[in-house]
Amino acid sequence: MTTSSSSAAEKNFKKELGRKFLIFFVISVLCGFFFYFNNRDNNQYILKTLESNGSAREGDAIFKTNCVGCHGITARGLVGPDLHSLTRRMNDKEIIKQVTEGLTPPMPSFEIDPKNMSHLLKYLHTLE
Repeated sequence: MTTSSSSAAEKNFKKELGRKFLIFFVISVLCGFFFYFNNRDNNQYILKTLESNGSAREGDAIFKTNCVGCHGITARGLVGPDLHSLTRRMNDKEIIKQVTEGLTPPMPSFEIDPKNMSHLLKYLHTLE
C-alpha cells in the first residue's frame, strides 16, 4: 500500500508541477507580447524622430515654450538639471525617452510629435 500511495503522490506532484509550468509559460508569453507591442510603438517614434532633420532654431522655440520653467532660459537648470553637455552624457534615444516618458522625477512626460522632438534634440545638441 505504501508504494501505490507514493506512486499516486508522485503523479499528483508531476501533474501539479506541469500545471504550474504551463501557467508560468502562458504568463511569460503574454508579458513578452505586451513588452514587444508596447516598445514597438516607442521604437517607431524614436526612428521617426531620428530620421527627421531637426532645426535648432525651432528647437529653441520649443524649449522656451515647454522647458524653461524647470531648466531655465539658458538651460543651466532650476528645478531640473543643467542641460549643457547633456548629449555627451546621454545618447539621442535616451534623451527622447526621458522627454517623452519623464523617467526621472519631477520631470513630466511630454507628448511631442517626432518632428518637434527632432527640433528639440537638435537644439539640445547645441548646448555644449
